[in-house]
Amino acid sequence: MLALALETSCDDTGAAVVDSQGRVHSSVIESSIDQHRAYGGVVPELAGRAHLVTVQPVVARALEEAGLDPHHPAIDVVAATAGPGLVGSLLIGLSAAKSYALAWGLPFVAVHHLDGHLFAPLLETPDVAWPLLTLLVSGGHSMLVLVEAPGRYRVLGETIDDAAGEAYDKVARWLGLAYPGGPEIDRRASHGDPAALRLPVSMANETLDFSFSGLKTAVVRASERHPDVSLDDVAASFQRAVVEQLLRKVTQALEREGARSLALAGGVAANSALRAAMLALGEDRDVPVYLPSRAMCTDNAAMIGAAGLHRFAESGASPLDTPARPTWELVAP
Repeated sequence: MLALALETSCDDTGAAVVDSQGRVHSSVIESSIDQHRAYGGVVPELAGRAHLVTVQPVVARALEEAGLDPHHPAIDVVAATAGPGLVGSLLIGLSAAKSYALAWGLPFVAVHHLDGHLFAPLLETPDVAWPLLTLLVSGGHSMLVLVEAPGRYRVLGETIDDAAGEAYDKVARWLGLAYPGGPEIDRRASHGDPAALRLPVSMANETLDFSFSGLKTAVVRASERHPDVSLDDVAASFQRAVVEQLLRKVTQALEREGARSLALAGGVAANSALRAAMLALGEDRDVPVYLPSRAMCTDNAAMIGAAGLHRFAESGASPLDTPARPTWELVAP
């Protein structure tokens, strides 16, 4: 089966063609990041307007790159992100997907954005050792998920306040770095000393939840006490604190749940320090680690297509009156 999938949960307009074997026939992303950079973050109204302009050309490119007729494509299902995300952006992707489904007489499937991220590692490594412990970290979410099989999972822990990616953006803004802050801090940290500042690592307890809300304040206060510390050293010290907390919880969950493999997912999964730390943990514990390519870490429609095909096989089509759900929680099926 072939799915045309759309992803418009935030500022990127994505369309992809994916089959039920997990093969990605095309994946197209049009970013509007340049429009938001001057504001230091995503402006919902600008993101929505950009989706209106780009969604149809992006879908046309995805179909063309997959070798399909854009007017009568050999597609079996149309999938789209229904949430969580920016409500205006979600509505545009949902409306477009429903329109294509109606025009072509095809079933429509609404997909949870985080469900898509959980499928991202499987697109490039379909034969994994189950159960798979996935650390899903992005600008809006930080959670540990035990994936027992495709589409079957348990949420073990999540952030009680700021997500890891949100902390990156806040610290980057305070440091005067360009938006988005995550890649800038990662780049700066590669030249800095992670021991230059002593920053606290929160949640040193037995729970599998995360907390990053106090880290920005800790960075500010430590920098004020040590004004001679370079920006690169501040970035490296901050990144060390984030990665240490994430890896501490992954290690606890690995020991507690007996997972047979590890994976990263979400935008922060592109971070070089986190990727290296996960590989080192896997080597130390003798478990395979699946790192999606950086293209599959960020928001993309290929992962939505994979999740959509699975949901369609399990539960059938979604109603065409399915609404956008900007605060949709990830609940185990």
